[in-house]
Amino acid sequence: MSQLRFRPRLFEILRREFTGYNSTSLRRDLLAGITVGAVGLPLALAFGVASGADAAAGLVTAILAGVIIGGLGGASFQISGPTGAMSAVLIVLAQRYGLGGIWTASLLAGLFMLMLGLFRLGRYISFIPSPVIAGFTSGIALIIAIGQLDNVLGVQTPPAENALAKLLGYFSHPVMPDWRALVLAGVVVVSMLVMPRLTRAIPGSLVGLMLAAPLAYFAGWTVPVIGDIPRTILLDQRLTFDAIPWGQLNNLLLPAVSIAALGAIESLLCGSVGATMSGKPLDSNQELIAQGIGNLIIPFFGGVPATAAIARTSVAIKSGAVTRLTSIIHAVGLLLSALVLAPLIGHIPLAALGGVLLVTAWRMNEWESIHFFFNARLKHALAGFAVTMFATAALDLTQAIMIGIAISALIYLRQSATSTAVTHEPIDAAKIQAQGFPITATCPSIHVYYLTGPLFFGSVTTVLEAFETAGDYHSLIVSMRGVPLLDAMGVQAIRQIVEEHRARGGEVSFTALQPTVMDMFQRTGLVELIDPKHIYWSATDAIVELHERRMVAGCPRCDTSGGTCAVLRQARERLAREAEPKRTLAPGSAD
Repeated sequence: MSQLRFRPRLFEILRREFTGYNSTSLRRDLLAGITVGAVGLPLALAFGVASGADAAAGLVTAILAGVIIGGLGGASFQISGPTGAMSAVLIVLAQRYGLGGIWTASLLAGLFMLMLGLFRLGRYISFIPSPVIAGFTSGIALIIAIGQLDNVLGVQTPPAENALAKLLGYFSHPVMPDWRALVLAGVVVVSMLVMPRLTRAIPGSLVGLMLAAPLAYFAGWTVPVIGDIPRTILLDQRLTFDAIPWGQLNNLLLPAVSIAALGAIESLLCGSVGATMSGKPLDSNQELIAQGIGNLIIPFFGGVPATAAIARTSVAIKSGAVTRLTSIIHAVGLLLSALVLAPLIGHIPLAALGGVLLVTAWRMNEWESIHFFFNARLKHALAGFAVTMFATAALDLTQAIMIGIAISALIYLRQSATSTAVTHEPIDAAKIQAQGFPITATCPSIHVYYLTGPLFFGSVTTVLEAFETAGDYHSLIVSMRGVPLLDAMGVQAIRQIVEEHRARGGEVSFTALQPTVMDMFQRTGLVELIDPKHIYWSATDAIVELHERRMVAGCPRCDTSGGTCAVLRQARERLAREAEPKRTLAPGSAD
């Protein structure tokens, strides 16, 4: 059924997107596509190298992603391709399993994302807390930066199990940097930092590469360069069905899950940001379907996994993109660059690409969120951020996300448990009178308890302890207006309170149950235990009815103790007055 809904949904998106399309719209798409292509060229080259493949693989990925994912995506503004976040995962995978492992994991990840979209699970990606997202984004930035130190320093160090181990290796085994590589990387870094201050029409990364490559070539510096760029999108090194390592699929499942999770998260986050910037809608499930199809196809051309890219998407929106033709035009521009400029691209030093990635890694960090966490002193958010960041740099991405979510969940449970409070107080007759009820005195055997916050396994102990003094009163009124949810242990706690108080001869009434709480009362049999007549709309209704009942039948506490409370005395006096025969006075007579 989901597959049957795919085509009509895509057609509806395209129909709405291209309604009213004209020559002016085409010019805007053309200009935006060329601009995004200029920005995307150095990034595609750099991320291809950073992924453990080569620059050609990055170009092929950007071209195919621009056409396939951009053409089938869930938004008109999304630009997909190789990204820094994805390269951080792939570099570790390449060290363990080689390019064949990357391609096979990409194939599996594409299948996973396709299933997420077909089963319409896109909205659940948004359940990941923002500190976790900021944490693994910063962790990925660390991986990218550390992974480029060899290129920037002009050295070759042994591979390490993870980024932190790689970083420690520079201190345990100091290296002698190549000053020429440092100069080339510095030229690019300075260009990327200075150009936005002068003009945003020309990408600083492109300017940096255009300065660094001629400098290295004409100065005769012997530094590692990109090398030959094939003038085709069908690379010699690519995935084929015969080359799929069927025996290693079990080992590649977890990396594939990491790639799928990262691709889904980054694409939908990019779509959310783009939707806010452009005011255009995003169909999250359609976007996942497109990402899945793209990553199923790209490995067979020799590319690396792709995902939506926030930097390129924001450039497209700011450049006036109207439809998804911007993505396709940017892909065509990259293809023409590969065909025409391949000899020149091959002379770009790897140190220059390293400079591009260093600045990109710095800009990847969600600085606005990080500053907010620090300035607001949100300790729980900072803890989730820090744990996820270091876990991302030291472990697998999927493990880091799960650890971050677990930490966030524990912090949330603790906050929820401490937010649950129980207060209790005797009835204030003045408040009841102010609502129009004729109660001049209150019965001391009636007591009101106010529950606030979720009643779940983390807060049950707090609630039960608050009811330890309930035996001092006969009639308990439990107001649950401030209780948004109730779990199984919360139900057991309420059952325990009711049964223990009834065993002492008392009665318990409940008021102001929210719909979700009332549903739990009905499903778990609490309504039958309590009796529906003891469930009221408000505490005032319960108080008034209990007092009226005492006026008629007396106070149960007083009747058993032999005493007489003020309410009962007033009730008896009122009944006595009502029972007196009324005298009829003759006209003109004196009373």
